[in-house]
Amino acid sequence: MREGEAEGRWPAVAATLVIVGLHLWLSEQQSIGLAKVMPVVETGLLIALIAANPVRMRRENPLIRSISLGLLAAIGLANAWIVIQEADALIRGTEHDPLRMLSVGGGVWLINVLLFALWYWEFDRGGPVARRQAREPYPDFAFAQMSAPPKLVHPKWKPSFVDYLYLAFTNATAFSPTDVMPMTVRAKLAMLVQSTLSVIIVVLVIARAVNVLT
Repeated sequence: MREGEAEGRWPAVAATLVIVGLHLWLSEQQSIGLAKVMPVVETGLLIALIAANPVRMRRENPLIRSISLGLLAAIGLANAWIVIQEADALIRGTEHDPLRMLSVGGGVWLINVLLFALWYWEFDRGGPVARRQAREPYPDFAFAQMSAPPKLVHPKWKPSFVDYLYLAFTNATAFSPTDVMPMTVRAKLAMLVQSTLSVIIVVLVIARAVNVLT
């Protein structure tokens, strides 16, 4: 794939801000110390990334890459902690409010989608900067546009954050690939983990809430 124009930063920033907002709301719902701290950590890391690439993804070095992956790790840790606490409350029978269970489950599920969209965007062919510079010849994901006839695809097309968001959403709802195929082991494992988390959220939280309502 040839080198292309630098990808915009703000779609990924918007997704991260939604996650931070949801973590703030969920921390109020659960009153968990770690969940209250993580939004602050996430915001600090996000500000550092915006400072490095304010508008478009042009610069990358080991420090910037480490901050990017650290941000995703922080989001994943906070989300895992929230899921564990909610599952514990359901198993012990201390959670009886179905509307709260549904709202918390829906919030965690949405974070799961956005988080994995960011993960896919960050590691496919080495990340947005590496993709622009065509450093990695082989993709982690094969999008439909890659094999479509030239007359159906813009000659300058390349995957953007929205493409990875679509991938994460369909994988979280269908629990399987749709029109985007994982090509590497790490891509398959990431999709496997995401589908598993979606099943856990649906079974342990949303299904339990519906059962209480009925």
